[in-house]
Amino acid sequence: MTEERAPASQTLSRGIRILEVLADAREPLTIDEIARRLDVHRSVAYRLLRTLEDHGLIARDANGHIALGARMAALAAGVAHDLQAEALPELTDVANELGMTCFLSVLDHDECVTLASVEPRHAVASVAQRPGTRHPVTRGAPGKAILSLVPGASWPSGADAHLRDEVTDAATRGWFESHDEVIPSLRAVAVPLAIRGRGAAAIAVVYLASPHAPAEIAARLARSAGVIRAALGG
Repeated sequence: MTEERAPASQTLSRGIRILEVLADAREPLTIDEIARRLDVHRSVAYRLLRTLEDHGLIARDANGHIALGARMAALAAGVAHDLQAEALPELTDVANELGMTCFLSVLDHDECVTLASVEPRHAVASVAQRPGTRHPVTRGAPGKAILSLVPGASWPSGADAHLRDEVTDAATRGWFESHDEVIPSLRAVAVPLAIRGRGAAAIAVVYLASPHAPAEIAARLARSAGVIRAALGG
């Protein structure tokens, strides 16, 4: 007997979509901008935003622009709490040693999502990589590092032969790099993080330029990945 799937809640779906839009925006948005990105009337967006605001999930600045609220940080901290707790000291060490932003990414359906991120303490300039930032898993070094841990049959339908060859070739050396794939001018280096009983993940850095060669960066990331795996029994 086939079990019928219950209809999805459109209101809940739209509310979640607003949070995703704000996480991807990198700057506060107006109500009109949010309504346009959701393709809904302004009044619909306003009602959804009021509910999210009541729960502390969004906040407004002095100009009425909207960003994610502080409550989102508390919710995010509860996701894979032990993984984040073990990863943060390593992310911090890498960020400060290399002078570039270091972050932990995980797989969410067909997207690569930043779970935790640390910017270098003393860098003159660094790249922000906010927790919750997401992009297709088929793009960028961390996404491809994650794909190297995923069976080919479970890859997104749009993955072509070129991508499969690229991931396979990079997996033999154990690390991945990208340039201009997610955000113009930015470079990234990543290593896969495989922990028994958990979903695919990766540790990565993002930067504009560095005196460190990609292989050197990857070796440092690999050491941190080993520390995290050992701490979590992986």
